[in-house]
Order: sequence, then C-alpha cells, then structure tokens
Amino acid sequence: MAESAPGAGRPQTPAASPGRRFGVWPGDAPMLSHGDELGRTQRGNNNAYCQDNEISWVDWERLGPGDGASLSGFVQRLARLRREHPVFRRRRFFVGRTARRAGAELPDLVWPAPGGAEMTDADWSAGFNKSFAIFLNGDAIAEPDPRGRRIEDDSFLLLFNAHDGDLEFTVPPARYGTAWAVTVDTAAPAVTEEDSPRVKPGQAVPVASRSVQVLRRV
Repeated sequence: MAESAPGAGRPQTPAASPGRRFGVWPGDAPMLSHGDELGRTQRGNNNAYCQDNEISWVDWERLGPGDGASLSGFVQRLARLRREHPVFRRRRFFVGRTARRAGAELPDLVWPAPGGAEMTDADWSAGFNKSFAIFLNGDAIAEPDPRGRRIEDDSFLLLFNAHDGDLEFTVPPARYGTAWAVTVDTAAPAVTEEDSPRVKPGQAVPVASRSVQVLRRV
C-alpha cells in the first residue's frame, strides 16, 4: 500500500489542497469523492478499500460550520456557484471562437497570460510557465436550455498560480469587461465578493502562491 509521509492526513485549508480546489468545476461532472470536503486524504493511500481503520474512515469531527472559512464550507460555496452559473457546467465542449448562435463578440473561452494579453505559442511552450488565466464568456453559451431558449450568464476570469511564489496578474483589456470582483480566493477562503474591491482593466491582482482566484465581471 503506497502511503505518503506522516502528517499527510491532517486537515487541510482550501489553499493547501491544490488537487481539490476546483474539482467541482468548471466543466462536466463534479470530481469529488466522499470525504474530500472534510480533508479526507487516506494518507496518500490509493487502495484503501481493504483498510478498515483511520485510513479509510471519515472523521466527521472535521465537519466545519459551513461558514466558508472551513474546507467543507468552502466546497459548499463552490458547489453553489457552479449550480447558479451555467457557464461552469456547459453541456458541450468549448470551441475557443465566437459563438454565432449566441451573437457574442468574444470567444466562449480565452486563455490570457498573467500579463493580460492572450497566451501565445511561446507562452504555451515555456517550460517555466506555471501560471495562466481563463476567460469564460457567459454571453457565448451556444447550447440552449431544455426549452430551446438562449442561456445567458455572467462572465468569469479564473487566475491560476501554480508557482511557489506570489504573482501579480494584469486584468485583461476592457473588451473582456470594464470591472471585476473577486468571488473566490483559495488563499483566503472566507473572502466574499462583497469584501472585494472592484478591479479594472490594466490593474494588477496579486495571487498567492499555489492558489486560484475567480473574478466575476460586474
């Protein structure tokens, strides 16, 4: 049985659990196993079905108050955000180009670099590159709802920093949005959109090491 070093099973904050940060979205089915929302790590054991002990048990004492600061509360916030915004649960693949049916002016998906400009082939090929952003266009959802009506949603900007140091991201040009607010910050799980100042194109947004921020266009 392959297990990690001692201490790997201790409770984790959202910022300290990169493998689980965005297992609930964006995209298709939520990628959560039971106990993930409680920091259940199985101590790194990937074959725990035969372990009838603390390795496979769920420790319900880790269940937090659901206030957003605890890991379980943070996962609830992510699940709620995904449920409320269809741009995070599209039924068709992104195409990276303007959706004619939706009449959008921007592609359904854009990959900005930390500097704010769209990523180039050189950016994708850089071996040291550990950070990027994703623009999800809520105005370019091509598939209809069950009644055949057009689906419209907010647009979001996701900032991923997998580097071991903090990094500043530049907000993309105004054509993507004239103002943004931080909705989720894995390095500050208790922060809500109401707590966040509005940021504008060209402004710098500090993103902590090994963390993710989600900004909503406002």
